[in-house]
Amino acid sequence: MKKILLKVFALLIIASMFLVACGGGATTEAPVATEASETEAPAATEAATPTDIACGPDPVVLKASFETGFDIPFKLAEEFTKQYPNVTWDISQDQFANLITTTPLVLASDNPPDLLRLPTMVSFAKDGLLMNLDGYADEYGWNEWPVPQLNQNRIAEDGTRGSGALYAMGLNYSLTGVFYNKELAEQIGMTEAPKTVAEFEDLLARAKDAGLLPIMQWGSAKSGMGLAFPLQHLMAAYGPVGPINDWIFQKPGATIDTPSNLIAAQHLEEWIKNGYFPADINAIEYTDAAARFTQGEGVFTFNGDWQNAGYDAGMPGNVGFFLFPPAEAGGAPAAMSAPLTFGIAANAKNADCAAFFLNWVATDDAARTINVNIGGSNPGGPLGATMPSAAEGSVTNETLAAGPVVGEAGNSMDFIANATSSIFAQGWTPELQKLVGGQQDAAGLLQAVQSEYVRELSQ
Repeated sequence: MKKILLKVFALLIIASMFLVACGGGATTEAPVATEASETEAPAATEAATPTDIACGPDPVVLKASFETGFDIPFKLAEEFTKQYPNVTWDISQDQFANLITTTPLVLASDNPPDLLRLPTMVSFAKDGLLMNLDGYADEYGWNEWPVPQLNQNRIAEDGTRGSGALYAMGLNYSLTGVFYNKELAEQIGMTEAPKTVAEFEDLLARAKDAGLLPIMQWGSAKSGMGLAFPLQHLMAAYGPVGPINDWIFQKPGATIDTPSNLIAAQHLEEWIKNGYFPADINAIEYTDAAARFTQGEGVFTFNGDWQNAGYDAGMPGNVGFFLFPPAEAGGAPAAMSAPLTFGIAANAKNADCAAFFLNWVATDDAARTINVNIGGSNPGGPLGATMPSAAEGSVTNETLAAGPVVGEAGNSMDFIANATSSIFAQGWTPELQKLVGGQQDAAGLLQAVQSEYVRELSQ
């Protein structure tokens, strides 16, 4: 306990500085009711045993922490309340980068959230701050669902991810890739999706020559550096995804500083030097980048299917999607495919209702439809569950079709920002910002991030 309190105290100092710079998250109350950093083993918390699986007939207020800028949890919460009017919500929200530093403090408080967006999970589980969900998995049959849905949220006794006890669930299962403005792509002669990195880089050069911004991307520390998206796709193009996942899951001896990853980082560095990104990228927040892309700034953008609804609304019929191509023709494409991870605090007051909500999200027809039409994502759930249809002409149809391609190739990855609790804020974001500013090079970037990774694992 003393160790935990010391960590929380240290994080409190960091969080206070972070929040002064970035501003605190808003707190809202919505009537609703329906809708890693160490390799030590997780604390020996017993798996939760459901005593009242449904939320019950009495009034329940689910306390929740959501990520700013994403409508899915809020829409799901609204629908859940429609179906279960006795449940209302007390929702706080904050930027992903802020959640990295504030979540440990929130989980360790006397009144933690029943349900919360997890920026990472290993350290929280190790410190006994997250609830072991194995009891709910047995009760609801989650263990019978396709394995990839749950394995990223499992933690083994040695503290590595990918197997062991279940500590979180996904509200959906997202896919990343390249979105493009169809009208601008036509202007640079793009008639089909590029089949190799070289073909994609040729399109970037054409866009630059035509006076267009090749890639719209964000880079502000408030949102977390968005160049991690194209970098990871380049890593998967020039090397296997296995070592990338091993690094994210904290497998012994894993490193991000590999020869193939250096090639990937060198390509990204060249893109920066060629002016393929906005000059003010280090000041652009996620929501601003999404808005600027829908307003016609940028031929391409690297993002995930959670933005589908926003793109369709802002540029109806004018947005397309493709998986980032391999380095060599005929190679298999890869993508980040990960759950929108939510957990339950170890001391949550309404854990049973929160777990019921997590099951409802994946099994209720209305909830699954929200995930597809609002989130643009695969809702997951039981094997053979019916996939809701997306609106005709929606980019969601393209992202849903891409999912099985990545699955068949076995080339799905978790996000490199999820490797440890602070690697995104303390590693990737500042080092990529330095790369943009010419204060870092590709080799130094990987070395610095790996050093931060080792430092965090040694704490």
